[in-house]
Amino acid sequence: MSRRKKLFPCGHKGYGQRCHLCAQKEQQQEQRKQEKEDWQLTFTADPIDLRHLPKNVVLKARQILAGLANHQDYRTFHGKRLRHDRFIISIPVTRHYRLLCRDQGHQVTPEEVISHEDYNVCKPGH
Repeated sequence: MSRRKKLFPCGHKGYGQRCHLCAQKEQQQEQRKQEKEDWQLTFTADPIDLRHLPKNVVLKARQILAGLANHQDYRTFHGKRLRHDRFIISIPVTRHYRLLCRDQGHQVTPEEVISHEDYNVCKPGH
């Protein structure tokens, strides 16, 4: 006697008690949701808000922030002081993003990561 495929409520056909295609799809959605929640939890340890940035920029900015927290010199990250305000330091994160820091004398305090367009607008004379 040959077995007949069952039509599941979702519209798929198969032999089992439940639709394995839909179960697999649901499992992938749960995994993506969990990964997204885990990613959001990583932002609690950051000294500045990085939530609005792309993932690659966040990872690179965290490397620079960790270096600054370990008292590495900002010049190792190609950072430069701004001409109009020598207490503000600009460190390139990627080609399109800059980390702005304030020189407190004995330490460099990160303030924000901004896009290169916003960075060019905030500088006087540009």
